[in-house]
Amino acid sequence: MSSGTGSDAAYDLVVVGGNSGGLSVAIAAQRGGLGRVRILEPSSAVAYTELIGEHQLDVGFGESVESIDTAPGDELEITTTKGVYRARACVVAHRTNVGNSVWTPPIDASLSERVQVDRFSGQLVDQDILIVGHTDHAVELTSKAAASGARVVLAAGGMIPKRLSPIGQQTLRRLERERLATILFRSVPQRITEDDGLPLACFGDRRTPDLEFDRVVFASGRMPVKPDDVGLTEAAAASGRVWFLGLPVSDEEGAPVLLAAGVLPELAELFPSLKAYLEAEAEAARQDGDGRSFAVIEELRKEHYNATITYFEPTHSDLWVLGVKPDHGDVGHLPGQYASLGLGFWEDRIDEAEDPGLEERWDKLVRRSYSISHRIFDEHGYLAQERDTTELEFYIVLVPPTPDNIPGLTPRLALKRPGDRIYLGPKVAGRYTLGPVTDPRGTVMFFATGTGEAPHNAMIVELLRKGHMGPIVSAVTVRNLADLGYIDKHRELESRYPNFHYLPLPTREPGIPKRYIQDLITDDVFEKEYGVALDPSTTHVFMCGNPAMIGLPKEDEATGELTYPSPTGVVEILTERGFTLDHRKTKGNLHFEEYW
Repeated sequence: MSSGTGSDAAYDLVVVGGNSGGLSVAIAAQRGGLGRVRILEPSSAVAYTELIGEHQLDVGFGESVESIDTAPGDELEITTTKGVYRARACVVAHRTNVGNSVWTPPIDASLSERVQVDRFSGQLVDQDILIVGHTDHAVELTSKAAASGARVVLAAGGMIPKRLSPIGQQTLRRLERERLATILFRSVPQRITEDDGLPLACFGDRRTPDLEFDRVVFASGRMPVKPDDVGLTEAAAASGRVWFLGLPVSDEEGAPVLLAAGVLPELAELFPSLKAYLEAEAEAARQDGDGRSFAVIEELRKEHYNATITYFEPTHSDLWVLGVKPDHGDVGHLPGQYASLGLGFWEDRIDEAEDPGLEERWDKLVRRSYSISHRIFDEHGYLAQERDTTELEFYIVLVPPTPDNIPGLTPRLALKRPGDRIYLGPKVAGRYTLGPVTDPRGTVMFFATGTGEAPHNAMIVELLRKGHMGPIVSAVTVRNLADLGYIDKHRELESRYPNFHYLPLPTREPGIPKRYIQDLITDDVFEKEYGVALDPSTTHVFMCGNPAMIGLPKEDEATGELTYPSPTGVVEILTERGFTLDHRKTKGNLHFEEYW
């Protein structure tokens, strides 16, 4: 194969490698007016095959570059395993995959059939897959798994989206917008263990619980192609027409960057049409001033948001119940599970606080996980039936700014109303469910602070709907009675179901003595006033809210000794009475969901 020897027959640009960086350069070059652009991919597929047809890309598969030399007429001669090409410029984007034989995961994990590097094995449809990595390569693997029908979580701790290639950034946003993957930008598992034959990702932080998957795939480190790897001659190197993506180049923070977009200004010096295209793009950005015009904001909303707020019911100005309906997919879930909501930093805040680093994050999303609440009664006044699979209900309080914390999401959510758009994460998850409750005559206690009662609403409805006969008690600590968004519904439940008791505990209400949930336990209030005994042989206790109320102990890894926090929490009080904290491998009757 040969492109010929004359300048008319030469390619404008040859891109070596069809990964995210190479595709980004090729597509931008074509948009900038380069008429002949060819991609040489040594394997049988590029990173995103759908882009070939969408952008009419010219790709040569199975072509490995053997040498890059100069040719007459300020051209390059690129020799591959299948022929010779002439080109005015060349960008080497292919990055060598280190692979299993050299690269090992940077965390405690043993490779197996279900824990692998860079590859999937077995059926992916309806499988739960964890991808671990923070580079373009990790995004490529995530997209591949999602396209194969898997439910995907990308643990991308350390990822900075602006350092991905343009194609990588677009793909990441698409995966989130279409709810095809859950992106954990700040989380990386500390270790991968095994639970009943399946990989268990242990994150070791309160933001992300331990999660079980069918498969775990690590996106390996990738070494950039060096000049010697493609036979670059001294003459070709000196020509100033060959660029390598991913070579160790540092930005102002001293971190490695992938110069997929940064190479375009260099190419523009050779191609006037590309230079004009880039200048026009820059001028359009300047006309938008700070990039925050209404049109730009609307485009960001279209790109990032994937759900609609269907109802927004304020309990008072700082406390709301809202419904969210996604554009794609259902939202089937178990009572007690959680989902994530997000809004753009570009949205207005209800307060005067300033987000730290807003200039760098202005076009990004701020996300937070919230336990899913539930309607108590339907529109006819009957107990709400099966969980709706088309929308979710959330119970959210406005978080005020403090000197140590500037909340990003709720001050923006406070300004939203029905019909407004929002981001809804793709994965409904969580182990805080009614699974352990198997005795319909057993006692079920729900302890919460503030909006921590949200998951308990769903659980209570589920128990009553299924005819649970044992005592059900819900105790909620709040500042004032006005902070109870569901109190009227729970009072109605009490009138209808003699086995259900609702105990609101306002701590700052005039005329009402201050009592905490711990006080009710130590003073045996549940048994004295309601006839409900806290018997560890028949009782399950669910706790959600302020960690000080729950009081989880810390375990010394060497000795196994437990240290409880001060002040005394519910866990310490009840373990002294024979209750057992529920862990994945040690089943107990004290269940907790941290909601702080």
